[in-house]
Order: sequence, then structure tokens, then C-alpha cells
Amino acid sequence: MAAARPSVRDLEKGITAGDRGALSRAITLAESRRADDQELAQELIADLLPRTGKALRIGITGVPGAGKSTTIEALGLWLIERGHKVAVLVIDPTSARTGGSILGDKTRMNRLSGEENAYIRPSPSGGVLGGVARKTREAMLLCEAAGFDVILVESVGVGQSEAELAEMVDCLMLLLVPGAGDELQGIKRGIMELADLIVVNKADGDRVPLAKRARGDYRHALRMLPPSTPGWETPVLIASAAEGTGLAEIWESVVKHREVLDGSGLLEERRRHQTERWLDSMIEEAVLAAVHARAGVKEAIDEAREEVIAGKVTVPQATLAVVEAAGLTEKEEDK
Repeated sequence: MAAARPSVRDLEKGITAGDRGALSRAITLAESRRADDQELAQELIADLLPRTGKALRIGITGVPGAGKSTTIEALGLWLIERGHKVAVLVIDPTSARTGGSILGDKTRMNRLSGEENAYIRPSPSGGVLGGVARKTREAMLLCEAAGFDVILVESVGVGQSEAELAEMVDCLMLLLVPGAGDELQGIKRGIMELADLIVVNKADGDRVPLAKRARGDYRHALRMLPPSTPGWETPVLIASAAEGTGLAEIWESVVKHREVLDGSGLLEERRRHQTERWLDSMIEEAVLAAVHARAGVKEAIDEAREEVIAGKVTVPQATLAVVEAAGLTEKEEDK
């Protein structure tokens, strides 16, 4: 006989008491696509909202091989030693076959996952554009309600992930590696503009001179770009997560950036904008799901696909046919 699902009240009580099992169950509930689960999850989050919003939300992205997980683990352990409670939301690519995370769970942060004041939650991106999980925002709120005062969000680091991640965090940290130029690392101007903090990682051994040279290059490049935050000059730091160097400087920059946001009122403005963007994306998702659920739409899409592939119609013509089948256009006789 299956065990009864915990009630909203039970989950709320567990989360506010710092029960990580209750937190995990709540995030699973929020990630579920079942309508009844979503109803319970949103009721729970609404009840917990007064306990949210106080944590420092940091997004971490970077080029492949930049050492994102190593940096997160080193920084997380460093913060815990100084009295912080750290939640890590790891956004893994989604397997097209299984729908689950490809990179694995907590295996990349063994030391951090064993800490009492750390919580690591891997979530599949679910194929969402930008490489962020569908329910990352809800997971952040639940972690805040559970008492975590630092939320680290690691993105997949592909495509538009930086822009998507910047839309849900207070501070975006971009990790780079020494010894490669902008072109080789695939760092585009738009990503540089979004970064509130740039860290050249792996500055150890014979790579220290390379890291210092890269730091100078990126500082020079930033002078020609608008600031990520008004009144803030994006710092470029060097660090070695493997050796634990540069962590204090990273945290000092994060705290100073938060002070700029707080002092100028930009934090409230940024979070309000993020909430509006969240609302817009949820409405778009809900409308799209409602359209796909309409009778005849699936068949119209299948037919449109066949006709386009066969060269019978153009893509815009096929699209219009699907829109008409969904009843989203005004017919001539209805005008």
C-alpha cells in the first residue's frame, strides 16, 4: 500500500523547521507536471512567501571546463565555515531518452553534500530554452523558506543560459579559464555585459601568469561595455577553486554588489522585473499547453509537418493552418 502524500501543512511545518527531506519533497511537488501536484505546490509556496526573499541569489555560469562545480563546492564550504547556510541548485542537461539529468546528482560535490548546512538539488533542464529548469524559481523560494541564506544556481552553460539565469538571480558570476582568448572561449559581448562578476579560475601553478594576463584582457574589454548594474564596475578576479584561493575576494565582491543593489533600490526593482518575466513565461507556457490540448490540434500539427516535408506548403502556410485549427483566428463570417 502506497504511503499517503504529505499535506501542505506537513510540508510547510517541515520546511520551516529546516527538514531537508520535506524541502526535497516540496521541490519534487513543484517540478511535477500533474495538475493536482501543481495546485498543492503553489498553495504551499503562497503560504511560505513571507519567509522568502532575504537570501542572496547567485548564478554561476561559464565556459566548458571552467570548473563550475569545483568552484561551487569550494565557495559553499568556505561560506558554511563562516556561518552561512548554502543551497545549490544544479541545472543539468536533460536526456532526450529518459528525461532525467545527464550529468548526475551530487557526485560532483561529495564534500559539500555531506555538510549539515548545505543542500544540493540537481534538476533536469527539461529542454527549456536557456538551460534553466522549469521550476528553478520555485525551488529558490522553497530553499529560502527553509532558512538557506545563500542560493547558488549553476546553469548548463549553453546557448542563452546566461540571459535566462540573469533573469532570476541577484548576481551573475561568469567563470573563465586562463590561456584562451575570447574567440576560443566563445565569450560573446552580450554575456560579458550580463556578468556582475568575472572570475578567471584555475589560477594555480604555471597558469598564474596566464590568469593575470587574462584578467588584464577582460578588464580592458569591460571598459568598452555598459555596466551590468548602474553604479557598479564589474570586477575581474583570479582564483583557484582547487587550491581554495581567491574565495574571500569573490565573496567580498558579491557582498559589495548586493550593497549597491540595496543602496540604490535596484534590488527591489530587479526582483520586480524578474517576477514580471516569470509571470509572462508562465502565461505563455499555460496558453501553449491549453492550445495543444484543444481537439484536433495534434492532428493539425501532424498534417502540417507532413505537408511541409513533402514540399506541398510553406512553413508559414502550415503554421497558419494549425492556428486556424486551434480556433485562434477570426473567420471571415465572424467579422
